[in-house]
Amino acid sequence: MADEKKPDSAPAQPERSGAAGAAEPKAAPPKPPPGPPAPPPPKNPGMVTATIDGREVVAKPGTTVIEAAKALGIEIPYYCYHKRLSIAANCRMCLVEMSNAPGGKLVPACQMPIAEGVTVKTDTPRVKDQTRATLEFLLLNHPVDCAICDQAGECKLQDYYMKYDRQPSRLDVPKVTKGKRVVLGPTVVLDQERCILCTRCVRFMREVAKAPQLGVAERGNESFITTFPGQPLDSKYAGNVVDICPVGALTSTDFRFRGRVWFMSAARSVCTGCARGCNTFLDYLNDTTYRYRPRENEAVNQEWMCDDGRRSYKYLNAERVLVAREGRGAQAKALGRDAALERAAAALAPHARAGSLAVLLSPVASLEDLLAAAAVAKEALGVAEVFVGGRRDGWQDDFLKRADENPNRRGLELVAQALGLAVRPFGDLAAAVAAGKVRAVWAVGTEVPDAAAAAALEGAEVLVAQAYDDDPVAKQATVLLPASPHSESDGTFVNFEGRAQRFELAYYPRGDSRPHWLLASELGRALGLRYRFATARDVFLELGPRLGTTLGDFRWDSLPSTGRRPGIVPLAAGTVDGRLPGYRDRVPPETSEDARRALARTI
Repeated sequence: MADEKKPDSAPAQPERSGAAGAAEPKAAPPKPPPGPPAPPPPKNPGMVTATIDGREVVAKPGTTVIEAAKALGIEIPYYCYHKRLSIAANCRMCLVEMSNAPGGKLVPACQMPIAEGVTVKTDTPRVKDQTRATLEFLLLNHPVDCAICDQAGECKLQDYYMKYDRQPSRLDVPKVTKGKRVVLGPTVVLDQERCILCTRCVRFMREVAKAPQLGVAERGNESFITTFPGQPLDSKYAGNVVDICPVGALTSTDFRFRGRVWFMSAARSVCTGCARGCNTFLDYLNDTTYRYRPRENEAVNQEWMCDDGRRSYKYLNAERVLVAREGRGAQAKALGRDAALERAAAALAPHARAGSLAVLLSPVASLEDLLAAAAVAKEALGVAEVFVGGRRDGWQDDFLKRADENPNRRGLELVAQALGLAVRPFGDLAAAVAAGKVRAVWAVGTEVPDAAAAAALEGAEVLVAQAYDDDPVAKQATVLLPASPHSESDGTFVNFEGRAQRFELAYYPRGDSRPHWLLASELGRALGLRYRFATARDVFLELGPRLGTTLGDFRWDSLPSTGRRPGIVPLAAGTVDGRLPGYRDRVPPETSEDARRALARTI
């Protein structure tokens, strides 16, 4: 039997798991490479921490680099930036290096907010070269007018040229010329050649004054600031464009060519034009006031003031009463101050406590003036009420200006209330004089609504008046005592909100004039009282406690620069327009407290 051939055995197959025909599993995808580490949590939650020139700064989100640098005391130059105006970023002076800038470009510090962990450099060679080039460009067609420019001495163009440039002009073609004396309105004159087109003035008028009366015309180096056709710059706040102009392009018709600022000193003062009490710098030379400038106070006026208030200083320089006199009209004769005080006391004494005497207080006088006068009125003259004079009401708006044009009406009311004196309007005094019920009047300040009101006092047999100038009330005085305005004394005004605000003596009283508080206390001594004050501070320390808590925790020696309002936490004082603290804030050393006391001993 033939052998059967066995088939070759099939090769062994690998075992399969699971259902028949199942596909093989795919390989797992490779892990991605590790990315950058997650940013660390902010060092100060809710705030932003950055580094500027190697120094750490912590600020609120959204704070610009330029403001963060100010907080560190680092100056970044700028012209167009203003913290109260929209960002224009057109002057390009503030370019800095930022670690997060796209492409490593220089960026404007006024526009860029700081970010967490960002590094800013403001003083590298690259930044300095750019600043120098920008300044050279801005000066390309600028006239060399410094010898006659009102801005000389407080001009940021001068300051930055000396700090960053100090190179002669390389321009070898004629400069572009423009208008040199363009009258924009009743208070402002423009020199178009000096303008660097920062547009601060345009933005202020549009955004703050709410009167868009300025704009930029033409293009390129032919551009200039101008008003719209047929529309002058006549806003009540137009004078502020002079303050914020960083160069000498916009000048004040009131101050133009009147004096050099480096000869002047500045006292911290308060505007007496209305009950707002805008904070001001009073610029003066010798015993003459040259101008008011707004002083920053976030709680009261930010850093603006109206044009009426700006010009209200003029009464300080008007024809003043500098010598005491006795008698009316042709019978008037000059007296020494001591003799005049004796005559005044002798004339008022017979009417004291007899019901025929009235005391007229002015809401233009300071708190210290009114404290001294009211104390004498009550304790020496025995009156139970005081009459209120003051200027007539003016215009009012929703920004700063108040209709009440008296800076201390609220202070007068507080003093009368504290001393238990009733307050009556001037009209009641006029009626009482006309009826013969009041025969003697002591006027501490002679501001009355109008000439007709002044004429109402003509019927008084005795009129002892303390006056700054020879106004209609002063002309009727039987005894006239020359008084000093607020520029010649320290003191306090209380504005319509009840905010007490200090002002400083700028220069000593002229002639024989003296502050109301001193005249009142000397009159009180002649009437038998013990008062003798050397300074306004002495008046407040002795009589101020009678005010109780009406002024909150007011203290003469610790009043913050923003003033004190009952129940309100005072805000921190800022600098003006980014200038370093102390800029133009100069008060001669002789105006110290010791010097004031030394002066008082001579009078």
